[in-house]
Amino acid sequence: MRTLQHLFESNRNWAEGAKMADPDFFERLVAQQNPKYLWIGCADSRVPANQITGLTPGEVFVHRNIANVVVHSDFNCLSVIEYAVAYLKVEHIIVCGHYGCGGVKAALQNNKLGLIDNWLRHIRDVRQKHDDVLSGIDDQELALKMLCEFNVIEQVYNVCHTTIVQNAWEQGQNLAVHGWIYSLEDGLLNDLNTCVTKADELSSIYRLAVSTKREQV
Repeated sequence: MRTLQHLFESNRNWAEGAKMADPDFFERLVAQQNPKYLWIGCADSRVPANQITGLTPGEVFVHRNIANVVVHSDFNCLSVIEYAVAYLKVEHIIVCGHYGCGGVKAALQNNKLGLIDNWLRHIRDVRQKHDDVLSGIDDQELALKMLCEFNVIEQVYNVCHTTIVQNAWEQGQNLAVHGWIYSLEDGLLNDLNTCVTKADELSSIYRLAVSTKREQV
């Protein structure tokens, strides 16, 4: 159906349910956007930020792309980070990957998919950086799990090196960057122990996170 009527019906049911549960919900939502969290996650439809964190609309600012990548040439992502940090004054940036990520799997296996291969070049760089560990893993599912985790750690590192986050820390802004990963199998989030709250923590936390992952192989 051209109008996707079932989605409009679901929308009305949701809106009515929200108002029944909290009559002032939409009035508060219109009044301001004041989230404490910026979520940078994968575009995978099975990893919705609000639902898996139990947060309502207005509580988390969200950016999603294939394989939760943060690179200096992606002005879309950088603009989201700048708006969240400089204007919304979020207190936490959460980079969240997920196990079984199709983008990470394609990069690991060197699959050719088309235009997206240009984007996955960033993940292949991560794979190459940790190839000494990944190439020694015979179990491909374990190798994929490890690369998903390495990718989150590297993207946390990239977020922390943006001029946006660096400037915020220099100005004394209260801002923490976290690396998490989500399991589709049980719906649980896992902390990869990469929480960075100031510039001079970054190198030591990054090295510890990487070495911990390497020791698990």
